[in-house]
Amino acid sequence: MEKKHPILALWLLIPAGLAIAAGLHASDHESREERSRPPVAPVANPLYTAECGACHFPYPSGFLPARSWEKLLTDLGEHFGENAELNAETQNTLREYLLSQAADRVKSGRSTKITASIRDGETPVRITETRYFQHKHREIPRQTWEQNAKVGSLSRCDACHVRAVQGSFDEHEVQIPGAGRREH
Repeated sequence: MEKKHPILALWLLIPAGLAIAAGLHASDHESREERSRPPVAPVANPLYTAECGACHFPYPSGFLPARSWEKLLTDLGEHFGENAELNAETQNTLREYLLSQAADRVKSGRSTKITASIRDGETPVRITETRYFQHKHREIPRQTWEQNAKVGSLSRCDACHVRAVQGSFDEHEVQIPGAGRREH
């Protein structure tokens, strides 16, 4: 009959427990560090802000993969019902910027999650079409934004995300016009 040594087993488990705890601590530290900076890079291109931001909120390029930005830039003559054509030089400059900062080309927490939410072969041209976006906004009652003249559409990020221009889309900073701070 084999003799059992509970003390020895305990001593063997302690290093494993410490390794797990260290891993959890490192993971927690990364989460705090990630929270201290915008989880998606804010728009840092004045030409993009001027050209695209003249008509709508200048969405951070980290919200869509490169193939989506490429598709959007392919037919600016029919850009969501508007003619948004640009001269070739401006369009190429914007293409370089958008593609270099696209969700599948940068390593930020939110961009990585957005990329993971898009199936292979999908090329969304609206941020609101991504599963990540839909998941994050699933609890917001439709009338809160759709029937709100100051919002009107979920594509108006800056209407509720008060620091959207700085690249912060933290749910704890949401203030829905006419409805106040969103409780989570």
